Amino acid sequence: MTKPRRVAIFDIDGTIFRSSLLIEVTEELIEQGIFPTKVRNIYMKPYKNWSNRRDTYEKYIDSVVVAFMKNIKGVDYKAFAKVANKVINAKKDRVYRYTRDLVYELKKKGFFLLAISQSPKELVQNFGYKMGFDKVYGRDYEVGKNGKLTGKVLFLDLIEDKANVLKRAVERNNLTLRGSYGVGDSEGDITLLQMVENPICFNPNNKLYQHAKKHGWAVVVERKDNIYKL
Repeated sequence: MTKPRRVAIFDIDGTIFRSSLLIEVTEELIEQGIFPTKVRNIYMKPYKNWSNRRDTYEKYIDSVVVAFMKNIKGVDYKAFAKVANKVINAKKDRVYRYTRDLVYELKKKGFFLLAISQSPKELVQNFGYKMGFDKVYGRDYEVGKNGKLTGKVLFLDLIEDKANVLKRAVERNNLTLRGSYGVGDSEGDITLLQMVENPICFNPNNKLYQHAKKHGWAVVVERKDNIYKL
């Protein structure tokens, strides 16, 4: 039997990519006239509150999710895929140095690289495979027989819990959690980080930071051209 490969799993949005792929594609869908301009009204106030540090980033991104889900139904899939490809081609290099270099380092060491995001799979897979990931998971939106998106997310029970994704990948790809790495930036990554031997909290929000301090997990912050290990 082939020796199991060590695995490293990365969140993408805010962890490798210096923004959210969902935010970028929602804005581009508006710019292309596929989403109406008024869609921005759903997340503009939460954006301003976060930008002015009066509220959390989580509330802002949650409002973008609402805006996307309310408007994606009925969109032609080919048009959506074209916009997704345009976003990745334009923004694929907008990454953090620390996580980018860690991906390359672990790749050289023979790790099986796994990436996961709550953004649409068309964005996540395009972005992840360009970086050299072996397997990439994103939200899979159903396409109807008419070629239009139905608004339904397939396999939601799997993608919503990143720990489930990791378990599935380990079982199906002859992987081991011995010596494994996991990198995330929010409390939604906690179940995932609990599974790996080397959890790294990168630019964590407060909930993840407090959890990391309590459990002795590594905390790394990248600010401007400096990288701090706390």
